Amino acid sequence: MLSMLILGRAQTGIQAFFEQRGTPSRPPPPLAGEGGEGEAAGASAANIMRIIDGDFGDPQVLALLRFHLTHARAQTAPGSDHALDVAGLQAPDISFWTIWQDDALVGCGALKRLTAAHGEVKSMHTAQSARRTGVGSAMLHHIIAAARASGMSRLSLETGSWDYFVPARALYTRHGFVECGPFGDYVLDPNSVFMTRDLRGA
Repeated sequence: MLSMLILGRAQTGIQAFFEQRGTPSRPPPPLAGEGGEGEAAGASAANIMRIIDGDFGDPQVLALLRFHLTHARAQTAPGSDHALDVAGLQAPDISFWTIWQDDALVGCGALKRLTAAHGEVKSMHTAQSARRTGVGSAMLHHIIAAARASGMSRLSLETGSWDYFVPARALYTRHGFVECGPFGDYVLDPNSVFMTRDLRGA
């Protein structure tokens, strides 16, 4: 299982460091963060990012998840919200990670296994203070790498159709996701946008 990915803008491609679960919550210093999530072309290359397994006993993690859940639900029509709560993220088919800059928690993301070959991106969220700094892009790279490492050939997601979700849809499009029909247990919903990416090849 992937438990840590470190990204550097100065690198060609992605450098990944793999450790077993139980990695200390403050691993050794990584490389500079890679751009993404709609950040300006001149975004700083000095952002330090570490991605580790999410700790549900950490008050910072719980606070970020509460914020994400509250705001996602507020921006979604009743009955169309599919964000996972803390209990849902602890299901055995979910892998959950957090992303840090120094000692600050700046985002989270999860991978849900739908089948042996198909995964779903879940719980992508970037803290307000870290928007447009590449946090979302770094986490999405990590989830894609984790899906591939576990043998998945397709990665899909559901996001909102409202304007609040425009930056999220743009992020996924930049990373090769295209719109598709409902998958898994989802059904057609004007408040949802479904996207997918074939993980075979580049």
